[in-house]
Amino acid sequence: MTAADASGAGGTIDRPLVTPDFLERREYQLQLAERALSAHSLICLPTGLGKTTVSLLVTAARLHDAGGKALLLAPTKPLVAQHADFYREALEVPDDEVVVFTGEVRPEDRADRWADARVVLATPQVVENDLVGNRIDLDSVTHCTFDECHRATGEYAYNYIAERYHADADDPLVTGMSASPGDDEEAILDVCENLGIDNVEVMTEEDADVGAYTHDTNVEWKRIDLPETVLEIRDAISEVVEDRMATLKEFGVTNTTQADISEQEIQRIQGKVQELMNADKSEGYEGMSLLAEVRKLRTALTYVETQSVESFRRYMERQTEAARSSGASKADQRMVSEPNVREAVRKAEAYDDLHPKFRRARMLLAETLGIEGGERVILFTESRDTAETLTEFLSEHFATEKFVGQSDTEGSDGMTQVQQQDTLERFRGGEFEVLVSTSVAEEGLDVPEVDLVLFYEPVPTAIRSIQRKGRTGRQTEGRVVVLLAEDTRDEAYFWKARQDEQRMEEELRLLKNVAGDIESRLRPQAGLDAFADAAEASDSVETDTDGEADGTGAAEADPVEADIAVDESGRDTDNGDEVATADADGEDVEIVIDQRELDSSIARDLSTREGIETRLETLAVGDYVCSDRVVVERKTVEDFLDTLTGGDRSLFEQVGDAARHYARPVVIVEGEGLYGRRNVHPKAIGGALASLAVDFGASVLQTADEDETADLLSVVATREQETERREVSVHGEKQSKTLAEQQEYVVASVAEVGPVTARSLLSELGSVEAVMTADEEDLREAEGVGEVTAERIREVVSNPYPES
Repeated sequence: MTAADASGAGGTIDRPLVTPDFLERREYQLQLAERALSAHSLICLPTGLGKTTVSLLVTAARLHDAGGKALLLAPTKPLVAQHADFYREALEVPDDEVVVFTGEVRPEDRADRWADARVVLATPQVVENDLVGNRIDLDSVTHCTFDECHRATGEYAYNYIAERYHADADDPLVTGMSASPGDDEEAILDVCENLGIDNVEVMTEEDADVGAYTHDTNVEWKRIDLPETVLEIRDAISEVVEDRMATLKEFGVTNTTQADISEQEIQRIQGKVQELMNADKSEGYEGMSLLAEVRKLRTALTYVETQSVESFRRYMERQTEAARSSGASKADQRMVSEPNVREAVRKAEAYDDLHPKFRRARMLLAETLGIEGGERVILFTESRDTAETLTEFLSEHFATEKFVGQSDTEGSDGMTQVQQQDTLERFRGGEFEVLVSTSVAEEGLDVPEVDLVLFYEPVPTAIRSIQRKGRTGRQTEGRVVVLLAEDTRDEAYFWKARQDEQRMEEELRLLKNVAGDIESRLRPQAGLDAFADAAEASDSVETDTDGEADGTGAAEADPVEADIAVDESGRDTDNGDEVATADADGEDVEIVIDQRELDSSIARDLSTREGIETRLETLAVGDYVCSDRVVVERKTVEDFLDTLTGGDRSLFEQVGDAARHYARPVVIVEGEGLYGRRNVHPKAIGGALASLAVDFGASVLQTADEDETADLLSVVATREQETERREVSVHGEKQSKTLAEQQEYVVASVAEVGPVTARSLLSELGSVEAVMTADEEDLREAEGVGEVTAERIREVVSNPYPES
């Protein structure tokens, strides 16, 4: 596609599949699209200058010339919905062939829609799940766009999808888009390698074609002095942190007792505390509890210093409630009972003045919307508590609404996708003038041009700072104001973000100047050939299950294979379920995986293996089904030890369910240090393992990590289905609870006392009715029930139901 081909009369773009007279002609977009058509490309372009248009032009050309379908991935549901609206308007593709995939669409419906779609817009987690579950394939996808591609690091779903796309697609082409692809050159290279990108296109506001569409953005820093009462609350909490840090210093895990400890230092301390725990030293367990308390106190400090006294008060209310619940940690209970903390909370409850940031925010809005005649302002804050408090406060003076994420948090309901879209649409339409948003509006959303972007606090990363600032200065000169509380962690975030942003801008300039050199570094590592070679190498290792490879999970699995191969003809495993068969006649081996196992890498690993087909289900029994008689329950070492130390008997209940429905239940204990990680007597561990094997007939196996677990599952499923010619069948509905189980369930739910305390109460008092009518003194007669628990039970049982 050349610039001449792409341009049409009247300054708009005229190309096949692009809606005539809809897209304004911008030379830089046409140049970027032309280059992106010839290679897997990263497009770096300032926020608000049409990265999505570049991707759409590439999509239109690929659909016209190569056929197939296009896939666009974006990190949030609102962003997916926004892109879908744009694509339906800008592409001459029937609306019903431009489909949206989010978690709100049922999996079976997504499979049907995928087959008929030409353009799919989706969140990456949904596509990842559908690939793992074998509901969709990427063979026919001829263009895949990764929006906000700076997220392609670590275990983010973009990386898995990119790997599958390069391996599976017949004619792949990748476009990554971001205004801020990384904090430094290595981070940008990491993103490119993870997505299989070998071409980098960077345009900045210094480019003449781009500069014509941007205006200067002035950034102002407003320093705020905290009032005396707020400082007193902060100092009271800081003293507690310093006391806990002093104890940790005595344990030899840190050299500092300062309250303003960084997260990096906390991570370092945690590593040293873990070493003490591994050595079975009591200081390790006490140190981990103290460290948990320090983390919570640091959060409390952040609220009171940088957010508001009201946000601090709400946070401490939640912590107090948690400390009163059954199973509360010692850290929670110790923190809320600490005299200094109680005094800080008392002062917060008595404080009826505004946080100075509230006053300054109100003044800035009045100046922008009143004196200067502005129309719209966005106020960003890190905390949902603060967003809600600010919205309530500012609504007294301006037409204000909040914009938060979809997930519910303690004490706060999220917004549905429909509510989010409606809020943004009304903001664009001028129905209100102030949008108070958490980080959900930072990335990519088509938030309208605003007169002021107000940061309630600095953000600690350059990427987020750039994303926020991009909400102004597109059409006219923009203004950004950052509120900074003096002598608080705001200062640290300010300097970090400033340094990172300056470095990123320099890196982007460098990236632009030496793009050729960087591409030469990328191509040998992340081109198509590299992905193909990696896939072949992976296949050659992963399908070698004859047990001869030194150190592999397959070699260690021989005893398991022999054990599972024992004839179980005496056990009737046919429950009449519909059965999916897999045999040795060239069909793939199937492993059914519980949806909840997607938090680990095992499902993704198995789904990429040659000869293995994965299917996702919400399993009533087990985590993995390998045949009609083998179900696997997977527990990490930590989970297994929790069973022995926390009174949680769910493992034995789960294995009991497995044994009732499958002839050969298997328990995998994953991880190192089963006998040395905690202060648990070896006989207790041995007793639990013996119970699983003897009482439940389960084979108990240990793996070192998720990779070995995936190897073992592959070996077991292959042996069952190919060697033993077993079928795959998902068994088991939860059986009805016995009367005793129902009674325990009812009592356990009261004040969240849990199953152990419930059994103790029922044993002591005899019935559910007796528990509900007992006074505090009688309740305390039950083993494990103290004053706090008894008081909480009576509070829940006796208080009237509050009217909504």
